[in-house]
Amino acid sequence: MELTETIQNRRSVRRFTDYHVTDDEIRELLNAAGSAQSWANTQVWEFIVVRDRALIDKVTGTYADKNPATKGSLASSALIVACAKTGVSGCYDGKDITKFSNWFMFDLGIAVQNLCLKAHDMGLGTVVVGLMDHDACSKILSVPDGYEVVAVLPVGKPASAGKNGPPRKKLKDFVHLNTFGTTF
Repeated sequence: MELTETIQNRRSVRRFTDYHVTDDEIRELLNAAGSAQSWANTQVWEFIVVRDRALIDKVTGTYADKNPATKGSLASSALIVACAKTGVSGCYDGKDITKFSNWFMFDLGIAVQNLCLKAHDMGLGTVVVGLMDHDACSKILSVPDGYEVVAVLPVGKPASAGKNGPPRKKLKDFVHLNTFGTTF
């Protein structure tokens, strides 16, 4: 699949078939994530692959009530929990040096996007789940201090063919030339 087509056609998937995603497929996804660029090559991401059904239930139990990803997560054969080491990205000597103290979110976001695009390219589906009790999930998965659970990604074969996504903004609506407000 061509990259542009993958970028334009990838959608969040919340319903999966009973297909069992293999460990080799998960390795491919994680290799794509690990190829992401990061602040000073800090590579702050950590991923937990959750296969155990009881743990999948517990992790999904940390989702907010009525989270639309709950059913899909429970039906998936694997959850990939995206975590990040804090105090490194955007920091020198453990001190934030940028205006935005959570630079790890940017680095992890790039890695997660790589993973999601690779999944789509492989005929798999994902959704990025963030509406959850992150601290409760961290506790369930024994995530140590200095790391944060940021998102959960259920992975599987989409139960239905992808639909066209919602309309996207036109470039003129979000791109500026030289100064904000000047149309490009």
